[in-house]
Amino acid sequence: MKREDALEYHSRGRPGKIAVVPTKPLANQRDLALAYSPGVAEPCLEIQRDPTHAYRYTAKGNLIAVVSNGTAVLGLGNIGALAGKPVMEGKANLFKQFADLDCFDLEVGSEDPEDVIRFCQLLEPTVGGINLEDIRAPDCFLVEETLRRTMQVPVFHDDQHGTAIISGAALLNALELVGKSIDAVRVVFSGAGAAALATAMHYVRLGVRREHITMCDLAGVIYEGRVEDMDPYKARFAVDTPHRTIAEALDGADVFVGLSVAGAVRKEWIARMAPRPVVFALANPVPEILPDEVRQVRDDAIVATGRSDYPNQVNNVLGFPFIFRGALDARATTVNEEMKMAATRALALLAREEVPESVARLYGLQTVRFGRDYLIPFPFDPRVLLWVAPAVAWAAVATGVAREFVDVDSYRVQLEERLGRARGIMRGILTRAASDPKRVVFPEGEDPKVIRAAQQCVDEGIAEPILLGRRAEVAAQAAAHGIALDEIAVVDLATSERREAYARYLWERRQRKGLSLGEARRRIDNPNYFGSCMVALGDADALLSGVNATYPETIRPALEAIGAHPKAGVLSGMYMLVFEKRVVFCGDTTVNIDPSAEQLADIAYAAARIVQNFGETPRVAMLSFSNFGSVRHPDAEKAARAVALVRARAPWLMIDGEMQADTALDERTQRERYPFSMLGGEANVLIFPNLSAGNIAYKLLHHLGGATAIGPILVGMRRPVHVLEQGADVQQIVNMAAVAVMDAQVRGRHAEAARVPEYPRGREAGIL
Repeated sequence: MKREDALEYHSRGRPGKIAVVPTKPLANQRDLALAYSPGVAEPCLEIQRDPTHAYRYTAKGNLIAVVSNGTAVLGLGNIGALAGKPVMEGKANLFKQFADLDCFDLEVGSEDPEDVIRFCQLLEPTVGGINLEDIRAPDCFLVEETLRRTMQVPVFHDDQHGTAIISGAALLNALELVGKSIDAVRVVFSGAGAAALATAMHYVRLGVRREHITMCDLAGVIYEGRVEDMDPYKARFAVDTPHRTIAEALDGADVFVGLSVAGAVRKEWIARMAPRPVVFALANPVPEILPDEVRQVRDDAIVATGRSDYPNQVNNVLGFPFIFRGALDARATTVNEEMKMAATRALALLAREEVPESVARLYGLQTVRFGRDYLIPFPFDPRVLLWVAPAVAWAAVATGVAREFVDVDSYRVQLEERLGRARGIMRGILTRAASDPKRVVFPEGEDPKVIRAAQQCVDEGIAEPILLGRRAEVAAQAAAHGIALDEIAVVDLATSERREAYARYLWERRQRKGLSLGEARRRIDNPNYFGSCMVALGDADALLSGVNATYPETIRPALEAIGAHPKAGVLSGMYMLVFEKRVVFCGDTTVNIDPSAEQLADIAYAAARIVQNFGETPRVAMLSFSNFGSVRHPDAEKAARAVALVRARAPWLMIDGEMQADTALDERTQRERYPFSMLGGEANVLIFPNLSAGNIAYKLLHHLGGATAIGPILVGMRRPVHVLEQGADVQQIVNMAAVAVMDAQVRGRHAEAARVPEYPRGREAGIL
């Protein structure tokens, strides 16, 4: 990841990562009178009479304060409150994205823990809970202990308890897999800071015997009688042992927990651990020992890290959003040990459940099962909210710290309504692309945005980019933006050894359409023709172009060099529109001006197959100005005939129409007015009757509806080719690169399936 990209991410558009969004209308004088004077007096008086009414009339019950003084920020150390603000904004963003909790990030300009304590105490009328963040040890212990004792809202120091809760779930499941009893295992810690001490204490509550825990810091083993670099918190874990180094302590140990620094442990030490060891190397961004190093000496080990590029990621985001969600919904006065334990056990049990196919697909996997490489759920598994938050809320009720009774079953329904599937879908696509990167050729390789996007593709591991352009110009643009081309292939059309082969290939395809060999050679000077030939002949897996060209200028070379898929009745363009709580796919938005019923059927069928590959269940609505024959007109009848054609081809597909857009998107209307509808709920695939309707609709939804538009996804090509919007920014290019890679992945799997007859084939096919 480049410095420039990080700075642009935080500065583009509205600076920062969070904003305050009104939840009530303010469109006229009446709204003004209700929102402020005189109407606002009424809820004020109600709260004065009964303070609990603040949860009914204000945002308090959904508001978290992320509080820090910047004395221990990530791996940066004591950088101060102001410099730590981007981290706190990021934390606030995670609260919103994963649990729909609103957040204020509040940076305290003092290193005195008493000031932090007093500041938080004064916030109690405002917020429903306080997340302490990046406060150095031992100050963090004093701050949290004091606040928990003196305040009546949940206080949680994530640096301490987040890792403890998540790794605790992983520990329970790892010990289950290796067949060891928790009260018998010996555990060695590397690190004795806030996270390590809290994790060790949590393990004790889970059943690890305190005398079986050996904790090590920079001075070595924390043993009874040690005086060097000790404090009361470390002293709790001083043990009677002859060991003085971590190497000695690891000899015969069952579990290693690293919460220290990169490279703190050598593989020779791991080799001397007990049979079937559990190794949690959790330092970020580089662990104490890499999983590959562990496997070199112990193929019987179970390994977890804090990284997303290895199995078993111990990520705090699996904890704090959902813990606070449950605590606030129960109106808990604190986060007690029983609530933390409930979160740990909920995560452990969820990992043992069958993983839905849609979740596996988000991570580019065919199947996921509980085992050595899957100890804890994935962060983007939407079920985490539905398991952890209710467990925490019920623990609050059961221990008497809740002020609101929670019925778990109805609460889960509320949570499902609160968060839709849309939040993690793009991240899921990126993760899936990273599971098996493909070669993506960028004909506009001299464009600075394309070069930066290529670098981001490399940084995120989602693609192997190939830039087409003059080598000197590409190098100059890269240098100007601080980008090294070490991992990015650059192909200069003028000097490429493949020019003649591509020209002859193009000529052979087009010679009966009037193309001479000489003209074919001239066309190869066009990067879009050159890149299309690369994909056609297997020198690249996908093509992505269009930042500086019109749609026809991009697609025509691809059609001539690659062509349409033989099973594709028609080419079409589809956009994925990602809203806060739903995802809608729209087609055709870019190609067919006035499609026939047969063409509409082909567009709908191909769109549904793509949506399946995104891990969604397609519900296809054939849109019109008519609802199921309410208006007799040839255009409406065309849509209805298209539905009949799709049903004959794919009876398994949930599709219906013709129908109006509001009917398609309103399950209640379908149920009450059209109970015969076979849509099965809100439509997520909208097929428009013509190009005018489709193009206008997606642009209105994007610009006025606030949706993130991903596309156009070109449907119907023989090989993966996708077209960018003119002027697309870096992130849009990266998103489409991930889509192109996923397209190539799916095609590759289905091509392999076609070569092996016994391979089980489902009804879904790849992206055409």
